[in-house]
Amino acid sequence: MAKQLLLFSFFAAFLFKNLNAQTLGGSNTYQFLRFPASPQLAALGGVNVAHKSNDITLAFQNPGQLDSSMHSQMAANFNSLYDGAKNYYWMLAYHHPKLNTNFVASILYFNYGNMAQTDASGNILGSFRPTDFSVQLTASRKYMERWHYGLSVKYLSSNYGIYRSNAIAADVGIVYKDSANLLQMGLVAMNMGGQLKRYNEAVAEELPFDVVFGIYKQLEKAPIRFSLTAHHLHQFDILYNDTTFNNDNGFRNPSSGKFTFEKLFQHFVFSTQLLIGQRVEVTVGYNFLRRSELRITNVPNGLTGFSLGVGAMLPKLQLRYARSYFQNSTAYNQIGLNLPLNQYFGLGKWGEKMGW
Repeated sequence: MAKQLLLFSFFAAFLFKNLNAQTLGGSNTYQFLRFPASPQLAALGGVNVAHKSNDITLAFQNPGQLDSSMHSQMAANFNSLYDGAKNYYWMLAYHHPKLNTNFVASILYFNYGNMAQTDASGNILGSFRPTDFSVQLTASRKYMERWHYGLSVKYLSSNYGIYRSNAIAADVGIVYKDSANLLQMGLVAMNMGGQLKRYNEAVAEELPFDVVFGIYKQLEKAPIRFSLTAHHLHQFDILYNDTTFNNDNGFRNPSSGKFTFEKLFQHFVFSTQLLIGQRVEVTVGYNFLRRSELRITNVPNGLTGFSLGVGAMLPKLQLRYARSYFQNSTAYNQIGLNLPLNQYFGLGKWGEKMGW
């Protein structure tokens, strides 16, 4: 295992050296890419690049998670957010036997509902419906017995009334799988790329770049799985700090440039999953950064930062539900299903030729 950790360290060091550290939340665009696209990811705390599951939606955050066992699997996910905002995610996997390569096509779409369009004085001029979407193509392959690597390329588009933008981005990920020890590790560089069209031609905005490492372990004699994920490895101080807002409202400004354990733990997401028999999984996750950013001073913050999920693994259907808690225990719900399409219908001779 020490050799594998060393290889991951060298790969991470290469990424840090060759990629420019980009700015954090509130200072870059296309923030919808940080949203967990599926109930599984949401229940695991919102960020996870190493969890072991026959769920193609895990490839949304790590293309190296895609393998041949997910062939013909289709996933459809829905999330109703606040004030009419909705999120949809669809993806389909295919394993090409001759190329020995796995492919996925996916679409992520956000509709934020109807909003009033105003001028600088607040006068209502009309209304508009802001949207974000991403079209993503993913390919992955296996190297030797335990290594998997993958690449995702995505086209991004945002439409906010008169302000529109689009971009190209890529994710690169690797996964190490040790089935004998019930262990997995993953490392990903996310959202590398740039804008093709800017909201304002005079201002270039950065994408929400991230470097994420995760480790997954299942107990040998108990049906319990654990995951530890570390994100924003390229930058230590990641808490978004609006000093003007803090000063105007009497809030404390976090100390900058100093090491604190609070800043360290803001990089971590913990999760555990309990398997009940062969068909049911129950998941609990905790995101330190989410709780740090969204907690309210001097009031109870309840379950802020926590997430819960349950899944039913049926013979021809995976059904999952997640509930994630945000500010002051405000939560959103997410549902999704996965279907192995080749178990529902065939494609005749054409299907035989393409390995359906």
